[in-house]
Amino acid sequence: MFESLSERLNAVFRRIQGRGKLSEDDVNEALREVRRALLEADVSLPVVKEFIAHIRERAVGEELIKSMTPAQQVIKYVRDELIALMGEETARLSFAGKGTSIFMVCGLNGAGKTTSAVKLASYLKGSGHQPLLAATDVYRPAAVQQLEVLARQINVPVFKLEGCQDPVEISRQAAAEAKRLGRDVVIIDTAGRLNVDTELMEELKRQREAVSPSEILLVVDAMTGQDALNVAKGFNDLLGITGVIMTKLDGDARGGAALSVRKVTGAPLKFIGVSEKLSGFEPFHPDRMAGRILGMGDVLSLIEKAEQTIDKDQALEMSEKLRQNKFDLNDLLNQMQQIRRMGPIKDILKMLPGAIGSTFDDLPIGDAQIKHIESIIQSMTPEERRNPDILNASRKKRVAMGSGSDVAEVNALLKQYNELRKFMRGMGNFAKSKRGRRGLPFRFPF
Repeated sequence: MFESLSERLNAVFRRIQGRGKLSEDDVNEALREVRRALLEADVSLPVVKEFIAHIRERAVGEELIKSMTPAQQVIKYVRDELIALMGEETARLSFAGKGTSIFMVCGLNGAGKTTSAVKLASYLKGSGHQPLLAATDVYRPAAVQQLEVLARQINVPVFKLEGCQDPVEISRQAAAEAKRLGRDVVIIDTAGRLNVDTELMEELKRQREAVSPSEILLVVDAMTGQDALNVAKGFNDLLGITGVIMTKLDGDARGGAALSVRKVTGAPLKFIGVSEKLSGFEPFHPDRMAGRILGMGDVLSLIEKAEQTIDKDQALEMSEKLRQNKFDLNDLLNQMQQIRRMGPIKDILKMLPGAIGSTFDDLPIGDAQIKHIESIIQSMTPEERRNPDILNASRKKRVAMGSGSDVAEVNALLKQYNELRKFMRGMGNFAKSKRGRRGLPFRFPF
């Protein structure tokens, strides 16, 4: 997501970072490039004009912070304005003060509404809630079946009324059923249409009046660009949405709709879909997203992903093995599998800040390469994984044939493994030293 915008902005900053001083012409040139980058990312023109005007006003009207170079100051202004544009703070879900909270999920057909409803249920379940999904899309063929199939994957019940074609009545009875079952959240998968029409809006208004939802969440497709903003504005004007879920952001290199939606509608972007998997769903953090766009990384989201996917007991066991220098190929395989569960490896690396993350941009690192390494390790016997030193020429040839690779690739993996062990041994010795126990200070430029 945001790849093209991030590349363009960072190219602008690289050009000005080597200069000790920035003239007014330098600033104007940089802002022209920032403006062009935002427009090419499909950010709304009125939003871009206001964005650039705010930065120019600050650049002219404020004194430079002494600890920063002029170039760093410009980057800071852009970061601050990005955060202000997307929302100063993370927009949280609103729950009912007591009783069952009702969330209406609405949107046009094809935006990913039903899948997003299930992803939201999975997210809430992981946060300690007990959601119930309500199937009220009675018009689209197989919509109810789709909801049931997806809900089974996360073990969340679905409420439906066989033979009933009234979404309002289904919503009302779903709320009553949730109360009877002790479910604290009802997520209503509403009906969609091909466009924002009067009939759809009237039906959604009746559902809203029947169940008094805590949240009305609109699902929009990031890949439709400015059309997504028009849809969001239409729903907000006629229905009054409380938040936006933006899908397919992982497939849109521009991301302008995500930057514009709050300014255009007044409704915050609350969640983003970052993959087709039901786990590919995360809260939208404006400050973290600004960091990603500007190449500063997103370490907090990376830590959260790790906490959600990595087994704590296994992590402690691995830590002890590393400390004792007992790290073998079984452990390497286990770590690679856990990392892959966090999501596409390229997306994980992009969360690393600055030069660390950009180091991997041109390297052939991807899920396919990771899987290939896994297949090499899995072609070894348990004893060979525990003690790779026994891998002689004939054993390596057998492993290569079993994994669809060649001996050179097996040798390359073993070389990397040995280098990793040396590094881990050095880290272990450092941790035991006085300097390691004191720790090292780290300072970031922003």
